[in-house]
Amino acid sequence: MPTPRAPRRVLIMGAAGRDFHVFNVVFRDDPAHHVVSFTAAQIPGIAHRRYPASLAGDRYPDGIPIEAEDDLERLVAELDVDEVVFAYSDLSHVEVMHRASRALATGADFRLIGPAASMLASSKPVVAVCAVRTGAGKSQTSRAVVRLLRDAGLSVALVRHPMPYGDLVAMRVQRFASLADIDAADPTIEEREEYERPVAEGVVVWAGVDYEAILRGAEAEADVVVWDGGNNDFPFYRPDVLITVADARRPGHEVGYHPGEVNLRMADVVVVNKVSAETGAAADAIEATVRALRGDGVPVVRCASAVTLDEGPPLVGRRVLVVEDGPSLTHGGLATGAGFVAAAEAGADVVDPRPFAVGSLRATFAAFSHLGPVLPAMGYSPEQVADLAATIDAAEVDAVVAGTPIDLARVVTVGHPIRQARYELAELGSPTLAEVLAPHVERWRAARP
Repeated sequence: MPTPRAPRRVLIMGAAGRDFHVFNVVFRDDPAHHVVSFTAAQIPGIAHRRYPASLAGDRYPDGIPIEAEDDLERLVAELDVDEVVFAYSDLSHVEVMHRASRALATGADFRLIGPAASMLASSKPVVAVCAVRTGAGKSQTSRAVVRLLRDAGLSVALVRHPMPYGDLVAMRVQRFASLADIDAADPTIEEREEYERPVAEGVVVWAGVDYEAILRGAEAEADVVVWDGGNNDFPFYRPDVLITVADARRPGHEVGYHPGEVNLRMADVVVVNKVSAETGAAADAIEATVRALRGDGVPVVRCASAVTLDEGPPLVGRRVLVVEDGPSLTHGGLATGAGFVAAAEAGADVVDPRPFAVGSLRATFAAFSHLGPVLPAMGYSPEQVADLAATIDAAEVDAVVAGTPIDLARVVTVGHPIRQARYELAELGSPTLAEVLAPHVERWRAARP
């Protein structure tokens, strides 16, 4: 008799998100494969942990180690890896292939897991909001979609792409119905940026690690599930409608980054966001790309990202420190964000934070040399939050403009007055999201029990 073939030994390259989902859905119960390690990148402090046995299942009684991606070659050799699976988002196509080359040079195979293998089916309609790049405006688009559905009388559960940077067992299934729920979870600043605004509007937000269990919980209390994507990843749930957001400030990126191009090619609706007099030609170029790839059958909705400032001290001619959403600036590649726009429109003198940077924020500026005169709201650990507060306090300014979606004053206590910049989707002309979703909304309303 032939010798039974041993399971293929797999290493999953990730960033504490899609990698865990791919393991749970594709590999956990597959006897033909055995996952020997994850690697971690992009997010500080997520390596050198273990994916716990209680989540990994009976085949992994000791859990699975999570190591730094920098050690890929050593890990492949020491763990006798047959196959490297790439499972994270928002890298240029060139950067993905550099990682493929590293894996292939060891002798291992290199693999991408596609939507059909990794998307879970829902018993309820799913609207997925994804993007071609981090920071394109998914969250404001998701909020607009949720409002539209609720105005139509449909109950909605908002499921957010994972950000499991803490205790993975405790984070298996998370449900946030109030700001107190969020506070109790002791989240990072990045998590707060995604949860606080919809929860403040009365929307229940789900997140965590086990996205099948999360889906079943969300389905039980909603007519429609809205998937709010992370970075430029494609959905974990099979969508009835996929809305892909492109950024008029970054024309060409819609076909230059993985897996953002996948989202563009799969989209049922494309939102071109941040359209203005300054970016009109770029928006035209993005729409031309959509037409070249998809023809005329995919509606393109043009939107501005309307920025407003909360009340506070006048900013005209005043020295101002701008704090921005961290991920949009770092792995999203933006030099500035909504806070900078708001401060400039208010007539402020924006002060470069680099001379005042403390601790880990000095390393952030060194690692991301493209950053403009703004401070990314890095807060993946208590130490980073403390460095953020110390940097703000050290800055020789009259006020702070916060472009991060959270209420910054709830996270850090500083000596400068803070004016919050808020931004919402503002549709420009026709078609609108309401128009393109109308046939689906009517069908979903009629299908309710």
